Amino acid sequence: MMEKVVLVGANGHGRHHLGNLRGLAAQGLVELVGICDVRPVEVDFGTPLQSPDLGELIEKTGAEFTVICTPIHTHADLAVTALRAGSHVLLEKPPAPSPDEHRRIAAAVEETGRALQVGFQSLGSAAVPALRELIASGALGEVRGIGGAGAWERPAAYFTRSAWAGKRRLNGVDVVDGALTNPFAHAVATALALTGSGVAGIETELYHANPIESDDTSCVRIRLDDGLTITIAVSLCAAERHEPYLVVHGDRGRATLVYTQDQLKIEHADGSVTTTVYERTGLLENLIDHVRTGAELLVPLARTEAFTQVLDAVRRAPEPLPIPERHQVAERDAAGEVVRRLLPGIAELTARSADELALYSELDAPWSRVNLLVGGAEVAAYEIRPDLPATDSPRPYLHRVRTLGGVEVTEVRPEDHVHHLGAGVAISDLGGVNFWGGRTYVKDQGPTWLDDHGTQRHRAFTRLADDGFTEELEWAGPDGRVVAREERVVAARPLGDGAWALDFAFTLTNLTGAPVEVNSSATKGRAGAGYGGFFWRAPGTSTDRATLPGGEEAVHGSRDRWVALSGTDPDGRDWTLVFVQDDGDAWFVRNTEYPGVGQALAWDRPLVVGERLARRVVTIVADGRLTTDQAAALAAQV
Repeated sequence: MMEKVVLVGANGHGRHHLGNLRGLAAQGLVELVGICDVRPVEVDFGTPLQSPDLGELIEKTGAEFTVICTPIHTHADLAVTALRAGSHVLLEKPPAPSPDEHRRIAAAVEETGRALQVGFQSLGSAAVPALRELIASGALGEVRGIGGAGAWERPAAYFTRSAWAGKRRLNGVDVVDGALTNPFAHAVATALALTGSGVAGIETELYHANPIESDDTSCVRIRLDDGLTITIAVSLCAAERHEPYLVVHGDRGRATLVYTQDQLKIEHADGSVTTTVYERTGLLENLIDHVRTGAELLVPLARTEAFTQVLDAVRRAPEPLPIPERHQVAERDAAGEVVRRLLPGIAELTARSADELALYSELDAPWSRVNLLVGGAEVAAYEIRPDLPATDSPRPYLHRVRTLGGVEVTEVRPEDHVHHLGAGVAISDLGGVNFWGGRTYVKDQGPTWLDDHGTQRHRAFTRLADDGFTEELEWAGPDGRVVAREERVVAARPLGDGAWALDFAFTLTNLTGAPVEVNSSATKGRAGAGYGGFFWRAPGTSTDRATLPGGEEAVHGSRDRWVALSGTDPDGRDWTLVFVQDDGDAWFVRNTEYPGVGQALAWDRPLVVGERLARRVVTIVADGRLTTDQAAALAAQV
């Protein structure tokens, strides 16, 4: 008996399903009775009814099976429609763009009693259960992790082939297209299928070389409840196609599954190697067999829940970081248009990730770092997601800031104040939350450890280039509640006389719904400790430190347009930092105890913030020890 089938989405990848249906129709297994698409489709077999209304199409044709191959964000609506119309469903991967949509589909499966299979074709391979049994048997010994690698080439046109291609969202709806969640989704799903453990935690690193919203180069680390680690690294910016694979690392052997070829290679402890190519069962055939005979579904929706958790981690992750053009090779056509973007060495890098179970940043991929350049020389690095204890009030910061002569003029986590983090923004009390780190000054009590530390979280770069960036951040309290949103604009530019300028501006938008106070230790009773705002920690190893104009007592608390700090590094090289502002805040300056300069937004009284707070400080970074006149002349240039 031929089963009646409707195909939803017959263009793009839908053509693969159309070809499969042609073959199954020739075998007498199925009859293509309908095509649901937004535009007519030419078909060279059968006479399917065509309509953009899926429910009506199933009703008119009496289709028992529906194959859905449409954009991710349409899956839930179409799957629910087909199930409720009485049709069993083969739903192309990934099943849904969020756990909520996944649950909505699951509820419809439960409600209707119809079967739904998810189109992870790799899970139709007999190699997967064979490898799963190999792991469970202990033949590979104790497994420390599973690595995955994939590097394909894709032209620029790939990312403009449809309205949703390369998008994280479309018209306010989650799409979650990207390398991990679409072309290499099989790598993630297959790795998860090799274990029966739940997901304990997920780390993502998302990047894009192409001018798109989503990731074209990314990696993920999945920590499972049983302690096993899965790491997948992929890219669509290779010079040629490299078959993706998974490698299982055991202390008595190693197994490599090339899932696109159903090939399993086992490297045994004795040095012998066994390679087997397995059969693969078509998922539509398996779905039909399940309905006819009760055969077990290979990829029921419930078995893809862990994958949807990974997809959701990608969905909720900060926006993918753009890869600077200096790390790319752009191939152009005769008219000068970019036809393809390549990342040199990316195939080797993904292979290293699979072998070492490491993320791109841990492999020190050059484009995983955010650096500032002046005249082609690197002058600063920017840490966007520091791994810090909560008591440091974790936040992005500039570090390894150096003069054009290479003298380093920032310090991170010095022993005297481990919560001092290079150059950035830190406020000791914003609405009762400590965004400075360390102990909180309590009136009539002094510095006290409180559970009040906040976190500044990077959300996205709206601009990222060698000379600077514009960044969106969230300021969250210890309970996770976001109390403020920040736009941070940082630029590096050359000045004369062997100096350069770091232009640092930030705008905080109050999200509490009411005016919020900025306080400091000074406003709570500790005179002179009004620190809070832009802050620069200079190296404590510097000697012969001095401040301008005048000594520490003269500049600390002053509201001059500029102040300067200078010193000598351990190699005997002099440096000077000139801090310039136009906002009239008091300066917080330390030199004797430790070298540091910053704003004092709440010098002697609270600063009440209504809707927003905006500040800007330009720091001139110079080799040598400047005089007062020299510092003033440079300050006049900014």
